[in-house]
Amino acid sequence: MTSAHPAHPDAATVPGPPLPLLPAPWSARVARAEGADLDLVHGWMQSPHIDAFWHQAWPRTRWYEEIAGHLAGDAILPVLIDRDGAPFAYIEVYRVVRDRLAGHYPELPHDLGVHIAIGEEARTGQGLGRALLRALAEGLLAADPRCVRVVAEPDVTNAPSLRAFEAAGFRPAGTVTFPDKTAALLVHPRSEEDMPR
Repeated sequence: MTSAHPAHPDAATVPGPPLPLLPAPWSARVARAEGADLDLVHGWMQSPHIDAFWHQAWPRTRWYEEIAGHLAGDAILPVLIDRDGAPFAYIEVYRVVRDRLAGHYPELPHDLGVHIAIGEEARTGQGLGRALLRALAEGLLAADPRCVRVVAEPDVTNAPSLRAFEAAGFRPAGTVTFPDKTAALLVHPRSEEDMPR
């Protein structure tokens, strides 16, 4: 999908992304830009299974700047996800209207997007990712009643991620070409009529 359209006039009044409301065994909290949270995110991002698609195996100082920048703005919320009280994943919840994805499909002002990195490679391939993705989509729709769909744009070559998103109820809605990747646009609508047209 490459058709752009004018920005929504009310986009500036849309609040920043919310923290997802997750059921046990999951829990979510805003990531901090220092201390143990920074160590955790920085360490995970050096892992080959994450770096292969995130390409953000940055120094610790750059990750401090990245997270601090997100926390100071209203476009991206950096979030740490625990499962049974143990760190499981780093996610970024973003407002599509403030993201590079804006204009690549007919987004609505309250559309939310997610980026996800499961920290330990040993925790992948067990169905936990798809369970988290379903909980995330439902938790974001619950956290923002005006949001009618949650989207994701994984690399088209990331087959495990594509399978997990689709198993979690995200549906294909075309592709998006970015300078660094061709992405599959995946949409988890609140209801059938909320799929992009």
